[in-house]
Amino acid sequence: MVPDIDLAWRRGIRPEPPIPVSDWADRHRILPPTSAEPGRWRTDRTPYLRAVMDALSTSSPYERVVLMKGAQTGGSEAGLNWLGYIIQNAPGIAMLVMPSLDMVRRNTTVRIDPLIEATPALRDLVSAPRSRDAGNSLFRKSFSGGQLVMTGANSAVGLRSTPVRYLFLDEVDGYPGDADGEGDPVDLAIQRTSTFRGRRKIYMVSTPTLKGHSRIEAAFLDSDQRYFHVPCQHCGEMAPIMWARIRWPEGQRDAAYLVCDACGGVHHEHDKPRLLAAGEWRPTALGDGRTAGFHLSSLYSPWETWAEIAQEHARVAKDPARLQVWVNTKLGESWEDQAGDTVPADPVMARREDWGSDLAPGVAVLTAGVDVQGDRIEVQIVGWGRDEEAWVIDYRVLWGDPSGPRLWSDLDGVLNGTWGDLPVRAVAVDTGGHHTKMAYEFCRTRLARRVWAIKGRGGPGIPVWPRRPTRTNKGKIPLFIVGVDAVKDAVYARLKLTEPGPGAIHFPRRLDADYFRQLTAERVVTRFEKGRPIRSWQPKREGERNEALDTFVYAHAALHGLISMGMRLNEEVEGRVGVPVQPMRTAIRSAWMG
Repeated sequence: MVPDIDLAWRRGIRPEPPIPVSDWADRHRILPPTSAEPGRWRTDRTPYLRAVMDALSTSSPYERVVLMKGAQTGGSEAGLNWLGYIIQNAPGIAMLVMPSLDMVRRNTTVRIDPLIEATPALRDLVSAPRSRDAGNSLFRKSFSGGQLVMTGANSAVGLRSTPVRYLFLDEVDGYPGDADGEGDPVDLAIQRTSTFRGRRKIYMVSTPTLKGHSRIEAAFLDSDQRYFHVPCQHCGEMAPIMWARIRWPEGQRDAAYLVCDACGGVHHEHDKPRLLAAGEWRPTALGDGRTAGFHLSSLYSPWETWAEIAQEHARVAKDPARLQVWVNTKLGESWEDQAGDTVPADPVMARREDWGSDLAPGVAVLTAGVDVQGDRIEVQIVGWGRDEEAWVIDYRVLWGDPSGPRLWSDLDGVLNGTWGDLPVRAVAVDTGGHHTKMAYEFCRTRLARRVWAIKGRGGPGIPVWPRRPTRTNKGKIPLFIVGVDAVKDAVYARLKLTEPGPGAIHFPRRLDADYFRQLTAERVVTRFEKGRPIRSWQPKREGERNEALDTFVYAHAALHGLISMGMRLNEEVEGRVGVPVQPMRTAIRSAWMG
């Protein structure tokens, strides 16, 4: 026992070896079999990450490292390398913050535990998992000289639990605006590092979201704003890889290539490894002197080709909701808010169509949204086609008393109907308002028909459909929390589309003016709390009804519930016998253009 204590004491006072994080990773990190490329870590595979990791080394002068990135670039893996470096090389208290506690649980199982188990240099340093051992759990990993504490940005208790020297803030743009009413989760977490000012390290990494509301973009703008420049193989000119420099032959996005702005030289995908190996980070601003900021798009990724990114752009370019995702995740850039302006009802109403039957051509899947009021139930049936093009198939107001069985029987009759030859595949019933118990009971007995109890929740970072439901009514009924702000953003951006196609919304002639007033009854409002912009959806006028909007939002959420179960919408369209999807475009376009 005494030698063990002596060893721990000697290790605690030993100076931290001046090894950079990237060197540690190259020497020790082993990627688990579940990784895309299992085996020894090689920084040369992603040379742009070397400077990011080394800025996190204890010998680096920077206190804060910011990475605003696209998907598939390795930013989170760089953070895992840093955690391994801390455990073996510079022990102390570290905190990893993810958007939610559920994501912490999944991340521990999928990434943290494999990091430790697959890397021999770490395996014997972290407490072995044992029953009832708080030193190795989903939220805590103890090692000689320190701990890794993991918490969600939605937990104020976790964020103010202990002083920390090292802080890893992962996917910060997915954090809620407020943690349990105690303030901004990023501010709460950073306050935990104040004891170690001058020795602390803070790593912020995320794909950005909306311009003016993106935490990662704000942090990047405070930094020295570095971009990774690569040399032209023809003239030697150094420049970042940007979307404006990606070209392709007419109609051949699968042959996309990179062009040099200086000399017009062409670089193909197979040239990418050489370009990255010869690249270097160059700052474009002075910053505050303590923050190293890095911007990295997916165009640099060794796991995604320029052709794949260009082809995805072609699929989403006309749909603002999906184009935003592409801009955020592929270019690593924030998105100008397309839903902030008011959408007037009259121009949307003017686009009503006659499609000659209950079921519009092009529809492959039906979903429904249900809203319960004190004296009625309102239900909207929405049909979905290729690339989430939508048709409002039916809208009904069922008058009566929702506290009794008759009205719910009437609702069941509507949901059991068919339009053309299609049944309703999924239903989202709002349980957050009137007659919650009756709504729960209605859903409980119809789960096999995918009649889901949902509750809408506003705020940033809440997905349209959750990965898993919560449980209510003593665990008997799954309750799905729907990110209504994300859906409203998509709906209002799509209401501005004036031609049929991906994301467009079609309305039948029989809908009246009241429906369109309700559909367009809200607007985005930005207020500031403690200096941070808080974005929310509010009625245009006090007391204005919005059930048409709410039920459309719920029907949209139900579609995403089906997608989460493995349904592929475009394959459903292609599987419809006798529905010529492409030829009918001309007829639909004529109806829209009048």
